[in-house]
Amino acid sequence: MQLTIDQNRKEYFRLLLLHVAIAFAIYLYRPISVLISHGMLLFWLIYILQKKNKNNEALMAAAYVAGSEVYFRMTAGMIFYETGKYMVVVYILIGMFFKGTSSKTVPYWFFILMMVPGILVSAINISYGAEFRKLVAFNLSGPVCLGVVAIYCYYKKIKKADFEKVILMLLLPLISNMIYLYLYTPSLKDSIISVSANYSATGGYGPNQISTIFGMGFFLISTRLFLVRDKLINLVDFVLLGLMAYRAIVTFSRGGVITGVICISTFLLFFYYKQNAKTRSSIFRKILFIAVAGVAVWSFTLVETSGLIGNRYTNKDASGKLKEDITTGRSELIETELHAFTSNPILGIGIGKGKEYREEQLGIIIATHNEISRMLSEQGILGLISLLILIFVPVVFWFKFENNYYFLAFLAFWFLTINHSAMRIALPAFVYGLALLYIVDDKKDPVHRKRLAR
Repeated sequence: MQLTIDQNRKEYFRLLLLHVAIAFAIYLYRPISVLISHGMLLFWLIYILQKKNKNNEALMAAAYVAGSEVYFRMTAGMIFYETGKYMVVVYILIGMFFKGTSSKTVPYWFFILMMVPGILVSAINISYGAEFRKLVAFNLSGPVCLGVVAIYCYYKKIKKADFEKVILMLLLPLISNMIYLYLYTPSLKDSIISVSANYSATGGYGPNQISTIFGMGFFLISTRLFLVRDKLINLVDFVLLGLMAYRAIVTFSRGGVITGVICISTFLLFFYYKQNAKTRSSIFRKILFIAVAGVAVWSFTLVETSGLIGNRYTNKDASGKLKEDITTGRSELIETELHAFTSNPILGIGIGKGKEYREEQLGIIIATHNEISRMLSEQGILGLISLLILIFVPVVFWFKFENNYYFLAFLAFWFLTINHSAMRIALPAFVYGLALLYIVDDKKDPVHRKRLAR
């Protein structure tokens, strides 16, 4: 047992140091990001083929890509903007080739097929000057990624040890991204002058996406404090938790931070409920410890931002005056998309047509921030059916087995993220799929466990 603990510790610290080194390398010579990103993609491809996906290596590869997508976008490491989503799909398809899928994935096949009518409607309605292929690809790459990952994961049995590796592969590039930003902008005092999203804290990249991935980052680190029983690793993770939470907050983008806090809460509710009385007292102490640390990080951030972060989260401007719109203009976008749905309820206005529709209605050209209203406006009643599939299929699955501590948190992350950031990155789509896994603990494998039909 001690040997296993030592091996896990050494492996974790070795991988951690590797990703710190990657952050330093890209900071010192940014063009190397292209070499690292594509080397990583090739490595995972070869790794899956060599292992023949015996231990869900495809899922580990997809996790790493989903975690590193924003990092390599912001450092110009990806040749194509949507490379992250496409490679997640490629790895998962290879995984399916070796390991197959469950016969119960029919709802998710329907989810993918119901996008086709929207594409046809778009081909008919979209303006002559619009780039049809790009608009469709931009709006469907996220949903298709979700559908493929869901098909792979639904009713898929995975060993607890392999699932933990998937989570680690998702976390490591997020840590590397965080270290890079600390090197890029070590001090933020002079750069924060308003309560708007802070590009100086995110290396000039979109604060919304950085906040989203770091929200996932500090959530995953928090769960490790409860699931990993190693005091040295816990100490290192606790430091990383504070660093990640601070970096998420100073983006001044609230969506990812609030989502991360909700994910931690939902995870702890279920995890705490499943433990015995003796273990609960230990868990409660850790929860208090994390809560105190959270207050400390928030207080430090208030000082560093001269109180502006407090104004941001209480919906006030830099002078302390209360703003009228807490959604920062998103509610108006949703209204136009709901109007498009009510005007075209059967098949919608067509995939990718929403951008043109907003220009016609509001006089502005802007991509959607809400995947739910986008699906309704662009796919009509088929979009509504798709949403019902995405919500109710996993809920029924979870009530049947209830063996995945991450289920509620992952589903919450997906739902909350697509409501403020749509599916612009692969992370919410991939995390949705992880919620559908059936985790097998070989050490606690009861004889009466319900069998999974393939």
